[in-house]
Amino acid sequence: MKPPGPEEARLRASDLRVFASSCTLHGLGHVFGPGRLTVRRGLWAVAVLLSVATFLYQVADRVSYYQEFHHQTALDERESHRLTFPAITLCNINPLRRSRLTHNDLHWAGPALLGLDPAEHTAFLRALGRPPALPGFMPSPTFDMAQLYARAGHTLDDMLLDCSYRGQPCGPENFTAIFTRMGQCYTFNSGADGAELLTITKGGAGNGLEIMLDVQQEEYLPMWKDMEETLFEVGIRVQIHSQEEPPLIDQLGFGVAPGYQTFVSCQQQQLSFLPPPWGDCSSVSLDPDFEPEPSDPPGPPSTSSSPPYSLTGCRLVCETRYVARKCGCRMMHMPGSAPVCSPQQHKDCASAALDAMQRKDACACPNPCASTRYAKELSMVRIPSRAAARYLARKFNRSEAYIAENVLVLDIFFEALNYELVEQKKAYEMSALLGDIGGQMGLFIGASLLTILEILDYLCEVFQDRVLGYFWNRRRSQKHSSTNLASHPSLCRHQDSLCLPPHLLPCHAPLDLRILGATRWHPGHAQPAELCHLHPNKVLMHQPQVFLLPGRDQPGPAQPYSGIEALCHPSSPWVWLLKRGAEPQLTPRIPGREWEYEDIRHGHLV
Repeated sequence: MKPPGPEEARLRASDLRVFASSCTLHGLGHVFGPGRLTVRRGLWAVAVLLSVATFLYQVADRVSYYQEFHHQTALDERESHRLTFPAITLCNINPLRRSRLTHNDLHWAGPALLGLDPAEHTAFLRALGRPPALPGFMPSPTFDMAQLYARAGHTLDDMLLDCSYRGQPCGPENFTAIFTRMGQCYTFNSGADGAELLTITKGGAGNGLEIMLDVQQEEYLPMWKDMEETLFEVGIRVQIHSQEEPPLIDQLGFGVAPGYQTFVSCQQQQLSFLPPPWGDCSSVSLDPDFEPEPSDPPGPPSTSSSPPYSLTGCRLVCETRYVARKCGCRMMHMPGSAPVCSPQQHKDCASAALDAMQRKDACACPNPCASTRYAKELSMVRIPSRAAARYLARKFNRSEAYIAENVLVLDIFFEALNYELVEQKKAYEMSALLGDIGGQMGLFIGASLLTILEILDYLCEVFQDRVLGYFWNRRRSQKHSSTNLASHPSLCRHQDSLCLPPHLLPCHAPLDLRILGATRWHPGHAQPAELCHLHPNKVLMHQPQVFLLPGRDQPGPAQPYSGIEALCHPSSPWVWLLKRGAEPQLTPRIPGREWEYEDIRHGHLV
C-alpha cells in the first residue's frame, strides 16, 4: 500500500478514490485515481471490466460443474495378511423329508405345498409307503409352518458326513440354522449371537472349509403334480456372502450336485459407494414392521438391533412389507413381528404375491455405502473313484451305489490373501473448487482472499459514513434546531441585527450577509481561520474552500434573498454553495450528504 497524499489525507476512508489507491485489486487505482477522465483511464477501465467479467464467467463455470456432483470409480488390488472368512449358507433342494410328514401335515400343508386335494391323501400316503389315516382322525386346531420345516426338514446332523476348517475338524455346532424360502438352511461362520468370526491366513485349496454331505435322495418327496415350485434336481444350494448380509439363496445361490467334488475359489471385493448427491447409496437399516404407502420412500430407520443395511436385506424388508400389506401375514423366512402365514394364506395369497412382486421388480433398493462380496470360480471332479467307493461304503455303512448318488464334497477357499477395492470418489472436491477460483482470481484480477477482506472493510466504512452518519446527524440537527429556535424566536424574522445570544455573537466585524445573494465573496470579508457562529446547526468557516449555508425556498427574480432568512429555514431543501472567487449557487440538498454539514460544524474542510 502506498501512503496517501495530501489530497487523499483530506478525504474520508469511505471515499472511492481512497479505497482505489490503497486496494490490492489490480488496475483499480488507474481507473479511480486523481485527475480528469483521459483515454488512458478509459482503457484501464475497459481492461478491468473485461478481466472481472472473464473471472466471473470462469467462477460460474466451475461452480456449475461442482454442483453436478460428478464421481469417478477407482479399482485397486491390495494385499492382506489376514482375511475374514465369509458366511457359507447351504440348503438341501428338497425342503421336507417324506419320512417326517404326518397325516396332520398333509391335512394342513398338502394343498399349499404339494397341490394335494383331500381325496388324494390316501394315494399320496401309499406312494410314501405310509399307512392311510385311521378312521376318526381329527386334525390339530392350529398349525405352524415354521415348526413343520424345523421338524420335517433335512437336519445337518444327518446330512453332514465330514467337516474341516483349515485342517481342523468342525461339526454341526459350527453352523447356525436359518429359515429361507427353500426351508430350513444352515450357515457356517454366521457370527450370530456375538460369535467370533473365523479368519484365513493362507490361500489355496485345503486352507478353507471342506465338507462332505449326504443329500438323502431317499427322503425326497415324490413327484405328484407339475407345479410351479416342483423341483426336478437333486443336490444342495450354496451362497457365499458377508455376515452383514442375509442369504437370498433361492435367487443368488449356486448348485452343487452329488457325485462331484466342487472347488470354489473366492476373492474378496470391498465396495464403497458415495451417498447423495454424488451417488445413491444408503447405510440406514429399514424396519420391516413399518408399512408405508406405495408412493412413500423405503421408510424410517429401524430402532431395533437390526443388522447393517445391505442390498439383499433391503429387498427382504421390501418383500415383507408388501406381503404383510396384501395378506396380513409374513412368510416364515421374512423378518418382522407380523404373524406367520398359515398354509392356506401361503397358498392363496403370500406365495402368489411374492412371485408377482419379484417379476415386477417393485423394490427400489439403493446400493449400500459399504459392502463386501465374493467373486467365485468353480471347478468339479467326479467322486468317488472306484477305489474310494468301496472304502466310503464301509465307512458310512452304505452301498457303493448310494455313495455315488448321494454324496458330494464342497471345498471353499481363498485364491490368495489379496482383495479388490472398488471405491467411488468425488471427481471434484471443494478444495479443488476453491483452488480453481483462487487461480482464476489471481490470473485475471490479481486478487486474493485478503482483497475480499479489503472490499468488505470498505463497504463497512461506506455503511458507517453514508447510512449511519446520515441518521445520526439528522437526529442531532433536529434536536439542536428545535432547542435554539424555541429560545430565539427573533431569528425567524427579517431584521437588521442578528439578535443572537452573547455566546453566539461573531468574534469579528459584522458580516453583511446580503452580499451572498449578489456579490462575489472573498476571504477578506472575515478573519482567516476564525469561526463565525451564525446558527448552532451550521457553521460558516472562513477558509478558501467550499462553504455551505442553509437556504429556504429557491428565490425567484422578485425575491431578494438574505443570509438572515437563510438561517431562519434550517429544514429548507436548498443550500447555498459558496466557492472562493465565485458566485454563490443555490443547489438542492442531497439526501445522505448531511455529514458535510456536520464536518463544517466541527471545523473540518469538506
